[in-house]
Amino acid sequence: MTGAPPTSQNPAASANRAAIQRLLRRVRRQPQVGRAIVVGSGPNGLAAAISLVQRGWQVELLEGASTPGGGVRTQELTLPGYHHDVCSAVHPLAVASPFFRNAPLGDYGLEWIYPELDLAHPFDDGSAAVLSTDMATTRASLDPDDADAWERLFAPLAQHASDLYADFLGPLRIPRHPLIGARFGLAALQSADGLARRRFTGRNARALFGGMAAHSMLKLEQPTTAAIGLMLALTGHAIGWPIPRGGSQNLTNALVAWFEDLGGTLRTDTWIEDHRQVADADLVLWDLTPRQLLQIASPALPSGYRRALTRYRYGPGVTKLDYALSGPMPWIADACTRSSTVHLGGTIEEIAASERDVIEGRHPQHPYLLVSEPSRFDPSRVPAGSGHHTLWVYAHVPGGSTADHLPAIERQLERFAPGFRELILARHVFSAREMQAYNPNYIGGDINGGLQDIRQLFTRPVPRLNPYRVPTTTGQRWGFCSSATPPGGGVHGMSGYWGVRKVGG
Repeated sequence: MTGAPPTSQNPAASANRAAIQRLLRRVRRQPQVGRAIVVGSGPNGLAAAISLVQRGWQVELLEGASTPGGGVRTQELTLPGYHHDVCSAVHPLAVASPFFRNAPLGDYGLEWIYPELDLAHPFDDGSAAVLSTDMATTRASLDPDDADAWERLFAPLAQHASDLYADFLGPLRIPRHPLIGARFGLAALQSADGLARRRFTGRNARALFGGMAAHSMLKLEQPTTAAIGLMLALTGHAIGWPIPRGGSQNLTNALVAWFEDLGGTLRTDTWIEDHRQVADADLVLWDLTPRQLLQIASPALPSGYRRALTRYRYGPGVTKLDYALSGPMPWIADACTRSSTVHLGGTIEEIAASERDVIEGRHPQHPYLLVSEPSRFDPSRVPAGSGHHTLWVYAHVPGGSTADHLPAIERQLERFAPGFRELILARHVFSAREMQAYNPNYIGGDINGGLQDIRQLFTRPVPRLNPYRVPTTTGQRWGFCSSATPPGGGVHGMSGYWGVRKVGG
């Protein structure tokens, strides 16, 4: 397993880190609350571990794999010198997250790259709808009537983005900013398909919004699917959709360095298979999903809570492909060459049909794809001077699927980038089942840690006033800090942050 190349640091950053370290040494001299263990070192586990140390706990972070990061890792999956983000690649929610936004990650080598466009959504005629921090750029890619409607919907939300992140990236509670919260919430409760058809009349705006809402991995006709599209779009307008220079591993590396500077301890290659392995801790937070906790700790859980966890529902999986290419993707639409993310799916009708197939257990013939070509903006991802590129591709598939989705996926890539296949030097494929083998949190390849429909959006993992707290029969204090708790999937660290607030604060 090979991490991404280190990012360079300037003297000012080194001076800042030295000042931070002096402050942290003073913090570590404070009396400690007790001994805490966090199991799992994904972004939520790291956020929880850091938050606990900041509150005076003595913290040990345990990771089963040989490197930390969960879904935020970078490896040479295809050829030596080609650095591929294994799971997450583009990080709008990381830069939006209140936890990450207040973290000194730049002093630990993390550098964000903001391409000219956040998102390009191409069509068969060579045009594309785009998402940009510049509202005028997005407007220009839409029909005139829809341009006005788009700005009326998103400009007020983007203007109050920080307030919305604070209110909605966490458990269900009374918003601190009720007026803008109500404006967002009323739209978020709708189905993506319904909102798109009511608000917009043209192909481009409907497809652009539908592609963002499809990140929910639900039928676009289901209630609350608009919430994901709204959050991603307002983040694109307010902040952007950046990529980490050198690869997503550098986000993990920065979090680990900060955690260790605070005085925390990380142990890798440490699988927890029985809850008695952590019996000596005063507090245990689990960056795991319900099925894993049941496997590890069923005897220590009250019977009613145990039964409730068995009813937790997982969503569709993903097939993940990574390519080493001899040249840049030959996109028909020029906007794709200037964007951190490309959504391939055509019209909203096509996207909705693809997601419907997946939810109903069928394999789409024209799958909706999430695509990124990070080497266009970050040459450190490939051997210097090679002129080569890396390509990152996700396709939604039925949970646990082992079917060969490669032909359908590559047909869709060729549809919008003819000649793509001729550039392939090497490819790496993760099926949905292989995704789970790589990361046990991804049950059946579900990268969201559980279905995010209206029944499980804020009541994950079980309906409780405090969904983060895990009752035990042992007297130990336990809690969930994973994406199986609000606000759900995504690289934001907020499930870990709120897990500490609600269980270990």
